[in-house]
Amino acid sequence: MPQRSRIVAAASLVVLGELMFVSMGVGIRFVAAELPNEVIVFFRNSIGLLILLPFLLRAGLRGIATRVPHLHLLRGLAGLTAMYCFFYAIAHMALADAMVLKLTAPVFMPLIAFAWLGERLTPALWGAFALGFCGVLLILHPGLEGLSPVAAVALLGGVLAALALVTVRRLARTEPPIRTVFYFALSATVISALPLTWSWQSPTPHEWLWLITIAVCATLGQWFLTLGLSLAPASRVAIFGYFSVIFGALYGWLLWDEVLLWSTLVGSLFILAAAVVSTRQARTADGETAHPLDPPSRSKKAAVGA
Repeated sequence: MPQRSRIVAAASLVVLGELMFVSMGVGIRFVAAELPNEVIVFFRNSIGLLILLPFLLRAGLRGIATRVPHLHLLRGLAGLTAMYCFFYAIAHMALADAMVLKLTAPVFMPLIAFAWLGERLTPALWGAFALGFCGVLLILHPGLEGLSPVAAVALLGGVLAALALVTVRRLARTEPPIRTVFYFALSATVISALPLTWSWQSPTPHEWLWLITIAVCATLGQWFLTLGLSLAPASRVAIFGYFSVIFGALYGWLLWDEVLLWSTLVGSLFILAAAVVSTRQARTADGETAHPLDPPSRSKKAAVGA
């Protein structure tokens, strides 16, 4: 496939993936009024694991054997806690705002990669962080009393998502993608089962339909995003991830009469610009431009030398 066609196909898959993620958010918004957050998160993970299991089993025991279980556990804990935060934010704030804050992870990634992996922070990355932080303030518009609890949880979710993504970058040194997917699905399901001991509530048939929809949309979103990143470097298509803000605003307007504020729009542009700079400034040890989530076939040195 010609390079331009690959990028168009990759961008289309990323946009389709974001549509699935926002559709998942709609399901969460509807069912969150009836079920505890802990129950929703568990079934999102457990049903998703069942959907992925036939594909994961193809790898066999040799495919899932790992020497870095502690990193898989860290990725699972960070990703799962970010999921709790994100689902909570969806249920308690405007859908478009929640989608924007979900996309703050690339802004925080360079700071975490600097502290953990020793990656260099350039002046451009510091500027991107400052720009992204200003965008967050515009969206959350904190008063003199500070951030609201919901906004603080949403922002914490962005930081934890960044930690999970940096852990994925670290895992890429030795772990194939199928192994990383397997251990996240498994650890997220097992760990999210623990809170059910004090928050269990049996879903009704109507709620089961929503829970299955949430899991299917989440799994398809991950699948489309992975396919998109396998066709082109993330640095070329990451910007299309911000279609989730558009989809979130449309869903919010159609279903809940939510209005997209100018502060959210301008803040989104700030965060978008910061994410683009962060993406393009992420470099491997030898200076090759790469994104932490570039597939090995596109950025092999990034996976090995990060």
